[in-house]
Amino acid sequence: MKRTQAGFTLIELAIVLVIIGLLLGGVLKGQELINSAKAKNIAGDFKNAQIFIYGYQDKFKALPGDDASVVAHVGSAATLATTGGTVGNARIEGAWNSSTLTDESALFWQHVRLAGFATGPTLTSDANYLPRNSDNGRIGVQSMGTGFTTITGMTGLYVVCSENIAGRLVKQIDINMDDGNTATGSLMAIVAGTPAPVATTAIVEGSPYTVCMSF
Repeated sequence: MKRTQAGFTLIELAIVLVIIGLLLGGVLKGQELINSAKAKNIAGDFKNAQIFIYGYQDKFKALPGDDASVVAHVGSAATLATTGGTVGNARIEGAWNSSTLTDESALFWQHVRLAGFATGPTLTSDANYLPRNSDNGRIGVQSMGTGFTTITGMTGLYVVCSENIAGRLVKQIDINMDDGNTATGSLMAIVAGTPAPVATTAIVEGSPYTVCMSF
């Protein structure tokens, strides 16, 4: 008795391949949309930092974090900086990623939140007090100057930095916000812990970088 061996026809195989192609295309497109959303969120963080500084300065004639009259300006819940610099000298002192919650750069976030410019916890003891970007890296602000310059060759009055950003996002953010070269302009990228900016051609898409923007 003959046995008939069943198998897939060419048409069936073609249909399967088309379905696989559509699924892969959907996955890649979805990842692209996720990356684009992350890049937009991080770019928004940089823009918002400028709004916070200039808005607070316009309203209170002082800088958030450095405000010597912060209690009078935003209420008794505010904390006056006691470390990281001299309060009231028109500089946001302390490193942008300082974990010392009495530094001016750390109290920057409490002051802008109590003033109504930003949302988030106002108690420095809150586990979510220090803000993070969409890739779970720290975001911070500081004044430029001796002892606080984060990237070699960067100039400006203030700098906002965001860490743990994937290389593929770094490139996209720089194209959208600056000159397309992550080693020049007002927006630059570094490998965490090193001050030398990394050029776009040397950016590794899957590696994490710290991105800073001066203004």
